[in-house]
Amino acid sequence: MPHGATHPVRVRSDRSVPASSLRQRLARLAGLAALGWPMAAATAPLDALLSAAPEPSPTKGFVELGLDHMGDRLDLFRVKESDPVNAGTAAGNYRGQHLSAGVRLPGDLWLSGRFWKRSLSDASDTHNYTSWQVSGQYRVLQAQGKLPTLAIRLSGWGNYASAMESSTPVVVPGAKLDTVKISDPYDRQLQADLIGTWNLSPSTDLNLLLSAGTTQLGYGSLSATTTLDGCSYQLDFTGNAVHGVLARPCDAGIYLQEIYDDSGRLGIDVAREIAWRGKFVQAGVGAVWYAQAWTFRSGYLFHAIKREAVDAILEQRGLPAYGHNHTIVLQAEYRLHARISAFARAQLSSNLFFNEIPVTYNTSTSERFGHRYSLYSVGLRATF
Repeated sequence: MPHGATHPVRVRSDRSVPASSLRQRLARLAGLAALGWPMAAATAPLDALLSAAPEPSPTKGFVELGLDHMGDRLDLFRVKESDPVNAGTAAGNYRGQHLSAGVRLPGDLWLSGRFWKRSLSDASDTHNYTSWQVSGQYRVLQAQGKLPTLAIRLSGWGNYASAMESSTPVVVPGAKLDTVKISDPYDRQLQADLIGTWNLSPSTDLNLLLSAGTTQLGYGSLSATTTLDGCSYQLDFTGNAVHGVLARPCDAGIYLQEIYDDSGRLGIDVAREIAWRGKFVQAGVGAVWYAQAWTFRSGYLFHAIKREAVDAILEQRGLPAYGHNHTIVLQAEYRLHARISAFARAQLSSNLFFNEIPVTYNTSTSERFGHRYSLYSVGLRATF
C-alpha cells in the first residue's frame, strides 16, 4: 500500500481521473463494505432463567444437549412478511446445537459452561458461528425467613466466526460491491450478576436479577470486490483508508490500475463501525414451578447497552440505533427418568437478540434490529 503522498487520493491509471469523482466512489464503496452481515438471531446465555440455587440438593450437576431452530413455520411474528427486502428468502433462519454443563463444588461454588455451533442466514448467505460461555457463581447468603438465597455470578462469553462473507451484489449510483468478506470477526463479554431467589412455597421459586458488563468487538481484516468502468477490483479497508488494485487484466479503454485514499474525508471509519466497545446493564425476573414430574420456568429480561462510536455514527447518518431489548423465555421440562429430563424452550425477543450475538450489530445492519424474533429449542438434560 502506498505511503507518504501529499494528495488525499492516489491513482495509477492510463488516463487522468478527477479526484473528486474518485472520492465519491470510494465513499460509496467504503460505506457498502460493511453491508451484507446477517440478521442476528440466536440462543442467549439464558440470563432470564438464572437462579441463586441452580441445582437443588441432592443434585450435584447436570449435562444438557439441545437443538435450536427458527424457520418459516416458526415465524410467529411474521418478521419476513413485514420486510419486503427479505420476504421469500432464508433471511432470519437459524439452526444450532448447544452443549451445557454445570457442577456444584464445595464452599457454595457453582461452575457452568455452554458451547454452541450455529448457523444464521441472511437473504442469500449462511454464516457459521462458534459461541461459548463460562461462569462461576458463589452463594453469599442462604435463605433465612424473608431473606432470599443470594448469589454473585461472574462470567465470560462470546461469539466467533472464521469469516463472514456476502455474495449478494449491492448497487448504488456509480458503484457496485460484488462481494464482501470480513475475516475472524468476534465479540467478547465480561459480565457480573447479582441473583436473589425466594422460595415462596414448596413448589414455587421467585428469581430476581441485576447485571452489568462490557462488550468488545474485533476482526482480522475487511475486503471486498467491486466493478468500476467494467473492470474488477480487489478492495482492502484499514480504518478509514481504502486501497484497491485491479483484480485481473481488463480490456476496458479507461481503467485504474490502483486506487488509494487515506484522507479521512470520506467520513467512514470501518474499525469504529464494526469493532465497537460497549457497556450494558440488565434486570430480570423469573419464576419456577414444580409439579410432580413437570418443572415450568419463565423469565423476563430487560437489556440496555451504551455503545461507543457506532450508535453516534448511525445518528449522524439519520439511521436507527437500538439500545434496549426485552426478552421472554418459557420452558417446560418433563422428568423421563430419575435423572433424565426432556425440555422444550421458547425465546421471544423485541429486537432480534442483539444482546446475544453483538458481533452482528454494526452501522450497516442496525435497521434490521428493530424486528421482533422468536427461537425454539428442544433437548435432554441429565443430572448427577
